[in-house]
Amino acid sequence: MAPDPWLATYDDTYQLAQEIAEKLHERNRYLRNGENPVKINVALRSLMQNLSGKIGQLKESLLRSVSTRQITQLEGDRRQNLVDELLTKERQLQTSFQREGAEPDLVRSSLMAGGARSSSRNNPWVLEEPEETRGFTFQEIKQQQHQIIREQDAGLDALSSILARQKQMGQDIGNELDEQNEIIDDVSALVDTTDSKIRNQTRHIKLVDGKSGSCAMMVVIVLLLVAIVVVAVWPTH
Repeated sequence: MAPDPWLATYDDTYQLAQEIAEKLHERNRYLRNGENPVKINVALRSLMQNLSGKIGQLKESLLRSVSTRQITQLEGDRRQNLVDELLTKERQLQTSFQREGAEPDLVRSSLMAGGARSSSRNNPWVLEEPEETRGFTFQEIKQQQHQIIREQDAGLDALSSILARQKQMGQDIGNELDEQNEIIDDVSALVDTTDSKIRNQTRHIKLVDGKSGSCAMMVVIVLLLVAIVVVAVWPTH
């Protein structure tokens, strides 16, 4: 299956948020050491603007996908939750950026490196971490998320196959009904033709019957005339 462009953009946006969090930590270290973090602040402003733009693109693309039914409502809700999480992280990063020099009172993100390798480094951008991902590295958590997405995609593929089969069944039933309707139309036309022939034959029989009655009457009249003539002539002999 080809990678989903929306999910690819989401991963890039999340990586950008991670980069901003790391730069904020670096800037605060500069400030604690009495150094001037002007260059880092300039870079942070640019990164923050880029992050806001990417989140806006995700929101617009998601709205377009849901409104045009390119994805299911369930998948739309799941992606909306991801966007909401990004918006929360953006606000936290913005707050940390504006609090120059103050070390944010936050714990590491559930998508940042975990365990002993990150114990000496605080991630300044998420308020809490789920218990099920505690101690995981960033790559391990990312792999877990991709596995969840693959399972969801597999479920969507199975659902799509079921819907495709049901659609095919509906089309087959429709074709069968069309054939039955054609047969009914043919039978109806045959009945109409037969009925017309019966009516024509009935009229013909009535006509012949009428003619037969007229001929019989003529024979009777002729016989009567012959009898009259014979009676009239008989006395002369």
